[in-house]
Amino acid sequence: MTRRKLGPTNLKRLHREWRRRTEGRVAVLLDDVQNPFNLGGIVRSAAALRADHLYLAGHTPSPKASKVAKTAMGTERYLTWTHHDAGPDAVAAAHADGYAVVAVELASGAVPLHELDLPGDWCLALGHEDRGVSDATLRAADAVAFVPQLGRVGSLNVAHAASIALYEARRRQWTAR
Repeated sequence: MTRRKLGPTNLKRLHREWRRRTEGRVAVLLDDVQNPFNLGGIVRSAAALRADHLYLAGHTPSPKASKVAKTAMGTERYLTWTHHDAGPDAVAAAHADGYAVVAVELASGAVPLHELDLPGDWCLALGHEDRGVSDATLRAADAVAFVPQLGRVGSLNVAHAASIALYEARRRQWTAR
């Protein structure tokens, strides 16, 4: 079999098929994520995996900020977002919208993300590049999960962790069908 890259029409068909197979909602809560390049990467991943909403808390910049939008490569136009004064306010808004909030954090009581038993719609909460999710946001979350790592590195970049968590949430929806 000869392999070749998909052209625009076949690429649209491929993505359309995956959209049809995807049920459930996934949102992202960013608790004081301040680096515009990290935020731009998260926005792009969120758009690619069809996040339903971004809850921005604290000093998280707008996805329309120039450096964020440059890294997101215009994908912010596919997302909606709201800004909240603090993480717990964003958690409350996500709860009001029907999401269970999962803090993605290296914390006591955290379970491996792929083992998390949480039905329904997920809102993945990720925090500041150095400090992570705030203590108040951690307490307000419904569950805490982490991305298992095998190497000697202690943590992942927040944009990479967000991408992995978003993919895992969608993968769980696809395999639950």
